[in-house]
Amino acid sequence: MPHNGFVRIPALLLCALLLATPLLAQQGPVPAPTPAPTPATAATAPVVTPEPFDEWLKGLAVEARDRGFEDALIDRTIAGLEPLPRVIASDRSQAELVVGFNRYLRSHVTTAMVRRGRLVAKQNRTLLTRIESKYDVQRRFMLAIWGMETRYGAVMGRTPVFQALATLAWEGRRAEFFKGELFNALTMVSKGYIDAPTMTGSWAGAMGHPQFMPSSYLKYAEDFDKDGHRDIWRSTGDAMASIANYLNKFGWDDDETWGREVKVTPAVRARVKEEIPQRAEGCYAKRNMTERRPLTEWQKLGVRLKDGKPLPRSSIKAGLVETDERSFLVYDNYDAILEYNCAHYYALTVALLSDQLR
Repeated sequence: MPHNGFVRIPALLLCALLLATPLLAQQGPVPAPTPAPTPATAATAPVVTPEPFDEWLKGLAVEARDRGFEDALIDRTIAGLEPLPRVIASDRSQAELVVGFNRYLRSHVTTAMVRRGRLVAKQNRTLLTRIESKYDVQRRFMLAIWGMETRYGAVMGRTPVFQALATLAWEGRRAEFFKGELFNALTMVSKGYIDAPTMTGSWAGAMGHPQFMPSSYLKYAEDFDKDGHRDIWRSTGDAMASIANYLNKFGWDDDETWGREVKVTPAVRARVKEEIPQRAEGCYAKRNMTERRPLTEWQKLGVRLKDGKPLPRSSIKAGLVETDERSFLVYDNYDAILEYNCAHYYALTVALLSDQLR
């Protein structure tokens, strides 16, 4: 879910099933994510018993009317809903699976994933060229996000979005976020962007090929094929343009790549820790990396390319991201990927998949 997410889960399923150091947001672009809890925090967080769902739903309907939504719309979308236990189970289990980065990467960037990505790139060559030209985002990054989120459209989720969002808004752990998304979903239907019965997605409410949450749909979805509908469910053009538009709006620079893998010895790591502070602002993943410095400065500190050779002589600024097993210097574009899903496992996997889709 781009859901910058903190709730998108196909990769998204994932979204993301690794919410600690690894993943979560699946759900394509979503509004700014909540900092990821540690497994211990998730396990010990108290579960608040919500009021009976039918009573809660009556209050939601009243609030929807107060916000200006018509009774006929409320009757078509939220009246008579029932909570989905599997949605609650999925939400509460997100932080339980923590694996090493290499294992996570291997599970997502498979030979089949790369082969399929190259095939859909070939099949959509002309379309992707047009999208690249308009949004200044390289196609390999659009394709990598598409592959991570929904396996190039193969797994978009069939959960009714209103039912998923109502369940999560009622359950209480992130009630305000999901209630806001529920009202955004009402806005989508009220404006005729989609009809409620066909509005399906992941258990977290992320939708379509790019796994956008409703708020991201309203802000970033594009009608690239000019048929009058921003159809991220059925139109490949609209879906890819929406991903590109999302990255573009977060400052994507098509003259740059995302970064590179590097070698950091224990001695170099100690020097970096002394001289380069962690970033102080942004989502959890952004605060779990260093401030940016020119490549020349990283070279002086002893950081080298993966094969041990010197870094390129460049003033481009990069931050250091370290997983449990590997190290990376990442550029500004990497931040845009984190806006899609604020988790290093997700963003690095998108980046490395994109390298195989050149």
